[in-house]
Amino acid sequence: MENSVENFKTKNTTKNTDKYIQTSNEVSLYVKDYGEGKPVILIHGWPMSGEQWEYQIEDLVKKNYRVIAYDRRGFGKSSKPWNNYDYDTLADDLHQIIVQLDLNEVTLVGFSMGGGEVVRYLSRYKEEKIIKAVLVSSVVPFLLKTEDNPDGNPKENGDEMAKAIRNDRMGFLKTFSENFFGTGMLLEPMSADLLEYYKMLCSFASPRATLECATSFSTTDFREEIKNIKVPVLIIHGNSDRIVPLEISSAKAAKAIPNNKFKVYDDAPHGLFYTHRKELSKDLLQFLEE
Repeated sequence: MENSVENFKTKNTTKNTDKYIQTSNEVSLYVKDYGEGKPVILIHGWPMSGEQWEYQIEDLVKKNYRVIAYDRRGFGKSSKPWNNYDYDTLADDLHQIIVQLDLNEVTLVGFSMGGGEVVRYLSRYKEEKIIKAVLVSSVVPFLLKTEDNPDGNPKENGDEMAKAIRNDRMGFLKTFSENFFGTGMLLEPMSADLLEYYKMLCSFASPRATLECATSFSTTDFREEIKNIKVPVLIIHGNSDRIVPLEISSAKAAKAIPNNKFKVYDDAPHGLFYTHRKELSKDLLQFLEE
């Protein structure tokens, strides 16, 4: 891998905003790299891609931050292997992006499933190169109902979702997208065209990655890991989230993460990166500048 790192640096002495980074023999990740300044890495949710961050990318670059948004393996324009969608592997992919781009003083921003990557990265690689973290509408700390997590989601819910994806993935994504953005409850409804666009982003994920990552984010327990996070953390969640309810996720994370600031957006659905995009950008910038 050292040779590939050197080759990467040699070929990119002039900054290229769109690139592929090879993280293993079978996986190349599609990466967007914009702006100059302290780096911010944006990690998308399930089953979208890095395209979800278009509003935040523009706002952060304008304020002189270097913004990196990438497509997780199996999603968007990245490679779509058959296996290895566990959080250890996903955190290792993120680590390769940081190493190969030679990034330091990084802020990690994870949305929904991406919050798990942030936490697993900090658990697996500690705080080296990372100075802050942000969890937005995050699945952390643990979504599955168990004896010691009685208010989590029953396993049967995940089984039903997997069945729906296998039976009619596009039909599932239509309903999922409507719940994702809280269609019908928004004060400023999004256009049908925009909703269709976001559904299209979800459709670019491979069926296998869609199913495997759903298992990862719905069953991985981060409860012990979050207790050991050392960097400052901003937690943002909407109180009208139908996909990852606030009470079983970020409300618990805020009680367990040592050094955090917790913000709840009134009437915000899961996809608040669009519905509350101005508020989100404002809070991200304030946290980055503190």
